[in-house]
Amino acid sequence: QVQLVESGGGLVQPGGSLRLSCAASGSIFSIYAMGWYRQAPGKQRELVATITWGGSGSTNYADSVKGRFTISRDNAKNTVLLQMNSLKPEDTAVYYCYADLTSDWYPKDYWGQGTQVTVSS
Repeated sequence: QVQLVESGGGLVQPGGSLRLSCAASGSIFSIYAMGWYRQAPGKQRELVATITWGGSGSTNYADSVKGRFTISRDNAKNTVLLQMNSLKPEDTAVYYCYADLTSDWYPKDYWGQGTQVTVSS
């Protein structure tokens, strides 16, 4: 069984920073990629950032967060980190950790429970 546990969400003022962390645990054979999605009220879930586990890690960011968010990884700890700077009210959403990994036979997608990020003055 695989579990993704997120931490670091909370309330922050516009222009502030938060750091999200997600650790994958359980029966994991190999991780292909991890990342973050978010869903704001009344909106569809959207990709925020992803990073692959091979090599130095290939990153992908949504246009709306480029230059403000930085995704990184700790392969030894099966952990992905999202440093969020210059936060805007539009960043308010539930952030979901995502993992593409192999636990048994085939690679599968896994999701965390979500952590609330609120940017408000």
